[in-house]
Amino acid sequence: MSNKKQIRVGLIGTGLMGRIHTNGYKRLADFFPEYEYVPVLQACCSRREANAKAFMERWGYASYETDWRRIIERDDIDAVDICTPNDTHAEIAIAAAKAGKMILCEKPLARTVAEAEGMVKAVEEAGVQNTVWYNYRRIPAVTLAKNIVSSGKLGKIFHYRANFLQDWTINPELPQGGDGLWRLDVDSAGSGVTGDLLAHCIDTAMWLNGGIKDVSAMTETFVKERVHVGSGEKQKVGIDDACIFHCHFENGSLGLFEATRYARGHKALYTLEINGEHASIRWDLHDMNRLEYFDHSDEGKVRGWRSIHITDGDHPYMNRWWIPGTSIGYEHSFIHQVADFFYSLQSGEPCHPTFRDAFETQKVCEAVLDSARDRAWKDTGVEWVEKV
Repeated sequence: MSNKKQIRVGLIGTGLMGRIHTNGYKRLADFFPEYEYVPVLQACCSRREANAKAFMERWGYASYETDWRRIIERDDIDAVDICTPNDTHAEIAIAAAKAGKMILCEKPLARTVAEAEGMVKAVEEAGVQNTVWYNYRRIPAVTLAKNIVSSGKLGKIFHYRANFLQDWTINPELPQGGDGLWRLDVDSAGSGVTGDLLAHCIDTAMWLNGGIKDVSAMTETFVKERVHVGSGEKQKVGIDDACIFHCHFENGSLGLFEATRYARGHKALYTLEINGEHASIRWDLHDMNRLEYFDHSDEGKVRGWRSIHITDGDHPYMNRWWIPGTSIGYEHSFIHQVADFFYSLQSGEPCHPTFRDAFETQKVCEAVLDSARDRAWKDTGVEWVEKV
């Protein structure tokens, strides 16, 4: 450790994502031991002192705070990790940037394009390293899909389709708001499945297939009123329970996306498929260590979909893990993102997706919601995406 450059992390938010991110920090040195930079768990923050203290003791942080502003004010914090509800992202990130802190922010970047724009401006003016936790890029099968697309093996792309299906909000008695159900409160979340689930699909889609030019969408809120935890009274539900949209990509391909929390029997069914002139690929989160691939150039007698088990050492990230034929899990995608962020500190390159990358995803999300509201096609305004 003495030869390593320490990055002292201040984690704001000690819920599920705080645990997942912390696990990533704790495993970095074990599996990426040659990296020059290492995280130090310096401080965690929760509004409730009991929660903050318990998290500190359980996960090995050196200290705790109950006000996120204290994390940013501290001279012994180098990087701020934002794991709070969406309505706080902009204020925390802008303050952290002005204080010269590196920033790792949970997705979506913000609730709106306007909030996201201010965040991008702040980090770019401050020149601080930044990234957004769109972790599905770091699943080895999805990274391999990126490599295949970039190689040109698929040829001209015709179609991109993705869905993300859950069923956890079907119960009309669930309240909205509070620590557990803030995702059902539009003031906290900004949107429902569009910002929570489709944002993942959109980020991955633009990473794999380039910019989304325009969208046509419809949304539905199946439960119109829920009791709000804050007031104890029934209030209108402002988030979308389901969303379907289609789109044009800049490369001329067509896209079809669906997300819902009302697909009984599905907890986290995230699938994607890309159809090109020469080949196709598809992936399913439920079988995350496999990538399906169809190549039309195969001899006709044996032509068909093949299932590639992503476990060999020459597959993305897999040389860090176990023996060929065995699998890794969801949490490893976050370890990979931590690794990529800390490697970026020694390489001097950005760690994608940056705030600016995530800003483009925010534009698509907002265009989707505007399209559904107005029942009309909407241009996304996407002007920049990572090179495909």
